[in-house]
Amino acid sequence: MSFLLALDQGTSSSRSIVFDDQGRIRAHAQREFRQHFPQPGWVEHDPLEIWQTQRDTAREALAQAGLAARDLRAIGIANQRETTVVWNRRTGAPLHRAIVWQDRRTEPLCARWRAAGLEPLVRERTGLRLDPYFSASKLRWLIDEVPAVREAAARGELAFGTVDSWLLWQLTGGRVHATDVTNASRTLLYSLQAGGWDAELLQGLDLPAEALPAVHPSSHLFGETEAEVLGAPVPVAGIAGDQQAALFGQAGWTPGIAKNTYGTGCFLLMHTGAQARPSQHGLLTTAAAAAPGQPPQFALEGSVFIGGAVVQWLRDGLRAIRASSEVQALAESVPDAGGVMFVPAFTGLGAPYWDPDARGTVVGLTRGSTVAHIARAALESIAFQSAALLQAMGQDALAAGGTPVSELRVDGGASVNDLLMQFQADLLGIPVVRPAVVETTALGAAYLAGLATGLWSGPSALAAQWQVERRFEPTLPRDQAEERLARWARAVRQARAG
Repeated sequence: MSFLLALDQGTSSSRSIVFDDQGRIRAHAQREFRQHFPQPGWVEHDPLEIWQTQRDTAREALAQAGLAARDLRAIGIANQRETTVVWNRRTGAPLHRAIVWQDRRTEPLCARWRAAGLEPLVRERTGLRLDPYFSASKLRWLIDEVPAVREAAARGELAFGTVDSWLLWQLTGGRVHATDVTNASRTLLYSLQAGGWDAELLQGLDLPAEALPAVHPSSHLFGETEAEVLGAPVPVAGIAGDQQAALFGQAGWTPGIAKNTYGTGCFLLMHTGAQARPSQHGLLTTAAAAAPGQPPQFALEGSVFIGGAVVQWLRDGLRAIRASSEVQALAESVPDAGGVMFVPAFTGLGAPYWDPDARGTVVGLTRGSTVAHIARAALESIAFQSAALLQAMGQDALAAGGTPVSELRVDGGASVNDLLMQFQADLLGIPVVRPAVVETTALGAAYLAGLATGLWSGPSALAAQWQVERRFEPTLPRDQAEERLARWARAVRQARAG
């Protein structure tokens, strides 16, 4: 039997999971790390803490599984995307805290770029839009505002990367500075059609090409770890941004399959095949992970900035619960939200609205409202935001001559919440399908690593491993679902008006 180690580096924790060659979990380790909020709308992580927690969980997972590094076929990496790390390529030292994908500090810079007329070029080349969400403006801000970063760039010593590149650098002892196509496609600097860094965009955004990592396919032999990291060299053979990894782990390697990951944010992706299809309804076009021998693959994506993070806010901000696991019981203590609507626009609204100025809003409060109603409305907000994304995706599919998604595959931490999944199915009017292995982000990274090292012959050899754990069928009459969606739309308008 062969084993794969998946490093799942997320926004709030680092996790490591050992899989066997049947896709079964053999061991799991997880550690949270600190979130830094220097100013409202700013979110940062310590790159060294990211690395240390990821390394430590890898060692812990191997120990739990009773394995040594030499027992591993390969390592796959899935990572929080867009989060920007800068370090000195000579010393390997970070030059600033990582600026997290949620961070909104660069909106004034993006506004200047939009005013300069760069938005159409960005949309055409990258499939994205000029928004602080993506990495390029974060890198530009770091060069402009942090002397150590600016000086390293002037000396040609600046290394930029998303979290996958930072982990790969650390794993290989600084020998490899690389990324994969899925992470590159989230920077605003990668041309989907040409398949590489775009010189015109780099010039227009005034960013140094020499700071960027090499770009490879997601299933690829990137390098070997230093022996001291895990005890022996291990090939790193798969890298994908967490959402594309989850789509791959959901057996989403053919057109028309859609998945939604319920993590800190929510991320809905629909595979569109070998064509980079533009969206007319506020969604993004992005690279999808491909198996060896496949041509480049693409997906449509919608991103919700605050998904499961709203539960963290109930715990840490409102102190309505002591642990995130308590939210379902609190929400179920009332029959419904009592007319309360909660729009968790703590850092603006993502797709399909793209409004960085929207702010968190609770509407519909009455004297009878309780913390349980607010908790239920907070939980339901995750489903409402995801429903808006799927509606936009369906409109794009129809415009392209296709058909809307007939079922939604789900994964991520909040997908284990039965109340939320049933409500999601009721809003959408289509089945919501939860797989037997909900750790599909890590599983996708493991699949990519296994394919690159010949453990499996191709995706068809993996298809039987995807199995359904539960299927949530819609039970709410469509007229009632539409009325609730209309109330949500009104609440969003109020959040945006503020």
